[in-house]
Order: sequence, then C-alpha cells, then structure tokens
Amino acid sequence: MLPSLAAGFAGAAALTLLHETARRLRPQDAPRMDVLGERGLRKVLGLADLPQPDGGTLYTATMLGDIVSNGLYYTVVGSGRHSLRRGLLLGAAAGVGGVLLPGPLGLGEAPSNRTPQTQAMTVAWYTFGGLVAGAVAQALRKARK
Repeated sequence: MLPSLAAGFAGAAALTLLHETARRLRPQDAPRMDVLGERGLRKVLGLADLPQPDGGTLYTATMLGDIVSNGLYYTVVGSGRHSLRRGLLLGAAAGVGGVLLPGPLGLGEAPSNRTPQTQAMTVAWYTFGGLVAGAVAQALRKARK
C-alpha cells in the first residue's frame, strides 16, 4: 500500500508542479485547474452555508485539495503490474475529464477549454502525472526485489 501511495503522490506532485509552472510561463493558454478548484471549493462552501475564505487561503486549500485528490487517484496506478500502462490510461482519462466535465459541473469551461492548445495541455499533463506515478511504482517494485 505504501509504494502505491508514494507513486500516486509523486504523480500528483509532478502534475501540480507542471500546472503551476506553465500557468506562469504561458498565461494566455495554459490550463488553469487552480481556478476550477477554487470555483469548486467556493461552490461547495456556499452549498454548505460556510464562510468563504480569502484569496490566499482559498488558493492554498485548493492546492492541497488538488494534491490529495490527484494523489489518491493516481494511487490506483501503483497497484499490481503494468503500472506504466495504467498510468497512461488513468492519466489520459483524468485529462479528458478535466476538459469535458467543468462546464456541466457549473465551473465554467475557459480554464481547461479556452483554446485547442489548452485542451491538449490539460490531457497531456494529466497523462504525464499518470506516467510519473507509473514510473515511480515500477521503480519501487524493482527496488523491493
């Protein structure tokens, strides 16, 4: 279980680092999953009639939530054999979901759908996170032998 968690959180950390770096370097078309996360958190807090956090607190909570949720999602990659293939497939599925789901969930489409480049980066980066998780799982499995 621990190797799967380590692999999952390695993938999540790689994904978050990539997102945060690109949004600073390519503000015109980089995916803004942080914005989607902030909108989602505000929506949930509003539904629960809880106070809305200030901008800095909201950003920090969103980043922590992203790492935890993506880390747990990518944990599945490390279970069993074929971790690279599983990472590729789960990462691509998460990326496609990141493009297709925000609009129907009422979070807006622009952060992950602004341009064709934004869409492609969203899918590619989640796939990258899955591949990192798969590679770490594979390395940990080899190290245990």
